[in-house]
Amino acid sequence: MEHQLRDIEYFSVVAEHDNVGRAAEALGLSQPALSKSLRRLEKSMQAKLVKRTSKGVELTAVGSALFSQVRRLRLSLEDVTREVADLSQGRAGHLRIGIAPSFAIHLVPATCAALLKDAPRVTLKVTVLDRDVLISALRHGELDLAVTTIQALRNEDLVEEHLYDDEYVVYGSADHRLAKKKRVTLADLAQERWAVGAVSAAASQRLKQAFLDAGLPPPSITTESNSMAFRHLLLASSDLLGFSSERTVREAAPRFCIAALRVRELAYTRRVGLMYRKDAYLSPAARRFIEILKATAKEIAKES
Repeated sequence: MEHQLRDIEYFSVVAEHDNVGRAAEALGLSQPALSKSLRRLEKSMQAKLVKRTSKGVELTAVGSALFSQVRRLRLSLEDVTREVADLSQGRAGHLRIGIAPSFAIHLVPATCAALLKDAPRVTLKVTVLDRDVLISALRHGELDLAVTTIQALRNEDLVEEHLYDDEYVVYGSADHRLAKKKRVTLADLAQERWAVGAVSAAASQRLKQAFLDAGLPPPSITTESNSMAFRHLLLASSDLLGFSSERTVREAAPRFCIAALRVRELAYTRRVGLMYRKDAYLSPAARRFIEILKATAKEIAKES
């Protein structure tokens, strides 16, 4: 069993490098010794795992399946190692949090501040990423938790916990010609230019669909950026319009001189939630973070 586990680990290094020579160098082994290990593993598996190519080696279908399982085992082993360290050394550990750009201003910073006050020895790594990248990072074990929008389409390997609902509004410079208007319609917006986040985002799609449903040309999107601060600054100094969280706009209004425009036809509410891997180990720091996050989200929901 010990030899087989070692052979599997050697195989995974070969799979990562796609080359026996480079894998042998990384492992500090000779190429013949590593080749012998591969042959031994293939014999025990009763299947070919790699095939030689002009550039190195390539995994067979069986080899690809084995490598996929090895990566899952590595994630599980990392989870076990972290859990043992927390229990044996009594430390809260390191927490890796991913957040979508729109949550970098209020929800997560407030939660992190409360956690660090409660547990001063906790260390945090907070990464701002688009939603699709966040989900991929969660699945690969690069993040412990993610705060982003959650959708009706469920991810079987991930847990989604609803935190609160967030209303979207049109907004622009406080000096925009529509800012003082009591009622703004889609027709009023037909000739405007827009600065938005990723065009694949649900909010951007909702914006486009509303115009199409009203028989109007799609909105003229002149600028795309996943930086909310950049969009705020751009809108504050131009006649462009944006479409974003009402709370985010409200909190940023005094600093950036922007204002919300409520347009009935553009009513859109997104579900804000927390995501993490199903059955993954959640450290004491992660569990405490989730408790504080839910309390903070509850206060946000009350204010809304």
